[in-house]
Amino acid sequence: MIVGMSHEPARASAIADLMRAGRETSRLSMVFRYAIADRLGLTVSDLECLDFLADVGPTTAGRIAERTNLTTGAVTSMLRRLQQAGFVTADRDPADRRRVIVTLCPDRADELERPYERFARRAAQLIDGYSLAELTLLARHFGHLQSMYLAELDDLRGGDPARSP
Repeated sequence: MIVGMSHEPARASAIADLMRAGRETSRLSMVFRYAIADRLGLTVSDLECLDFLADVGPTTAGRIAERTNLTTGAVTSMLRRLQQAGFVTADRDPADRRRVIVTLCPDRADELERPYERFARRAAQLIDGYSLAELTLLARHFGHLQSMYLAELDDLRGGDPARSP
């Protein structure tokens, strides 16, 4: 039995349904991301990098490596490809010449958003059906999941053998 699972049958069933739905949503999200990347002629890592830049704005290559879970060498190769394709610029930080600041090219942002437009409309319709309390619960839930993923990634990167899965 998974830790936190209740002995109450209805609750245990609801938790199992939630976990199953989460796994399926995650799987479909990945399949969708691969299809979008393919349509744009990118890799999924390229797309993740561009989405991250769209969310946070200009950032360092090191931060991209952390958030995409890629090595600095892989990020360097990826950024070179994305620069050649005209999706990003990468310039030395004037305050610290060792750092590279990566910026999404605004004229390419629309091209990246286009494959998501239909999904975004459907998502907006779905969200319109939720109450404020439901939206607050969902936002809190996703915030907790993000924190858990970040903690797990930190543990995986650190390779702490003392922590069991």
